[in-house]
Amino acid sequence: MRRILAPCAMFAVTVGFYACATYSQDLNRGHRHFGANEYEQALAIWRVMENDIDSLSPQDRARYAYLRGMTDYRLSFRSDARHWLALARAYDQATPGGLEEPWKERMKEALKDLDNDVPGAGESSPPSEPPPAASAAAPVIPGAIR
Repeated sequence: MRRILAPCAMFAVTVGFYACATYSQDLNRGHRHFGANEYEQALAIWRVMENDIDSLSPQDRARYAYLRGMTDYRLSFRSDARHWLALARAYDQATPGGLEEPWKERMKEALKDLDNDVPGAGESSPPSEPPPAASAAAPVIPGAIR
């Protein structure tokens, strides 16, 4: 029985190792496209990887979310950009080290810009007039039983 289990276990570990290496390679390939301003190619890679981001390390998840969000931002997919950049910020807060400082600054500026698209989330406007106070007396309805 051990003769069968040992090779099976080794096979599973080997496959797992190469699968993780493939995701990291895809992440690096997409990053190269992003760096070369080839946003459509980068987005194609990000979309293929999306279902498997849980296979990445926590730092690489932050990196993926940042690159995906900034790719969407550069392609004017603003709601998708907001989603992915917010995830990148959350991943980086949970497990620091995935994002470089210049990336954090760019992400902060992009999110500030994107927040202006959401009513009530952007820059605050001066307070409007408070709603009129409700009358203390109950309205009189003709024909109603008192």
